[in-house]
Amino acid sequence: MSEVLLVTGGSRGIGAATALLAARRGYAVAVNYTHNQAAAEQVVRAIRDAGGQAVAIQADVADEDQVLHLFAQVDARLGRLTALVNNAGIVDRSARVEEMSLARLKRMFDINVIGSFLCAREAVKRMSTRHGGSGGAIVNVSSAASRLGAPGQYVDYAASKGAIDSFTIGLAKEVAAEGIRVNAVRPGLIETEIHASGGLPDRVRDLAHQVPMQRGGTADEVAQAIVWLLSPEASYTTMSLVEVSGGR
Repeated sequence: MSEVLLVTGGSRGIGAATALLAARRGYAVAVNYTHNQAAAEQVVRAIRDAGGQAVAIQADVADEDQVLHLFAQVDARLGRLTALVNNAGIVDRSARVEEMSLARLKRMFDINVIGSFLCAREAVKRMSTRHGGSGGAIVNVSSAASRLGAPGQYVDYAASKGAIDSFTIGLAKEVAAEGIRVNAVRPGLIETEIHASGGLPDRVRDLAHQVPMQRGGTADEVAQAIVWLLSPEASYTTMSLVEVSGGR
């Protein structure tokens, strides 16, 4: 029986790279997306063309009813979940804190934090030996911004990822004796579309000189760390925050 992985925000960037790599390692993959069905279907098609098993499932992780539907679809179409990557997340336009609206802040934390909690909650119900599961692994996608703070750009995003770090530590301790490992990766400057969505399409190139390795990273490089954390090779690794930041 295949390991069953759900990647939230799996249609582009780090999520898509993770879905593709995990499929090559033998996982059956649920590719979650919010709006971009075409991109999600392209990832699924690439996995299937290579002989793997994948489905695309639409859901907004900030909406509890949609999260419940998402997990029910995974159950029905792939089987019992054994791995979760909480990757869905957003940034907003660069702004100082005194310029941030309540609507912006709520959207940021609803998607980046509450969405990860809801998905982890449903995953634990399926993986935990306490609930009849056989164990599993959760990887949360945090950010180097959680320790850098992103001043003058998006302190709200950085704070949401700081919450993910604390969440990772607490959940890892909570479910360690129930067969579930919980870790996070903290990507630095990575070449993905998320920078354009925040109004800074050239951000990686502009800031590469601040990285000790003198370059931005790739989504594939982050995916390698995520899939390792999911794998049996990381069997004694939990509560870890793995830096994938080129030394920044």
